[in-house]
Amino acid sequence: MKKIVIINGHPDRESFCHALQLKYKEGALEVGNEVEEIPLSDLKFNPILKYGYRKRMELEPDLLHAWELIKQADHIVWLYPTWWGTVPSLLKGFIDRMFLPGFAYEYLNKSLFPEKLLDGKTSEIISTMDTPVWYYKLFYKDIGGRMLRKNIGAFCGLKNTRTTYLATIKGSTPDKRKIFLNRVKTIAKKLK
Repeated sequence: MKKIVIINGHPDRESFCHALQLKYKEGALEVGNEVEEIPLSDLKFNPILKYGYRKRMELEPDLLHAWELIKQADHIVWLYPTWWGTVPSLLKGFIDRMFLPGFAYEYLNKSLFPEKLLDGKTSEIISTMDTPVWYYKLFYKDIGGRMLRKNIGAFCGLKNTRTTYLATIKGSTPDKRKIFLNRVKTIAKKLK
């Protein structure tokens, strides 16, 4: 049994990403996993890292609670729409505010490489997009996925186990969306 946290980066609670979140949760629960959810659309926080790393901003209560869920999780699911080739600004702001020195990583004296404070945890990416997946990978170079897998995840110790792109959403039929929902449920059921 794994403790899973789903971080839904879509700012609209009525989005298709929300339906995917519920379907992933359903599949994960069916095989005995524990699931917590962090729908960013419901959180109250300033997504701007106002002072950069010069001065620490106090974390709002919603961010403190989200961090507790992340610390307790074995597996993190990044669920978001791909906009302009990458994650929505709300998700990027959440990462900027949460994945901080002392939380997600820590620089050691005289070392170029940080201690990875999320080491031992796994992650996966599920992203919707209007661009065909082959085009996104070939011409956009998978920039959003690479950012989460390498620049953020690997830097902090997360091992990405899977990336799933669901495309194209724009103009998709109810039957096509049902296929996407079932695919996400199937993926979740494989995580034990």
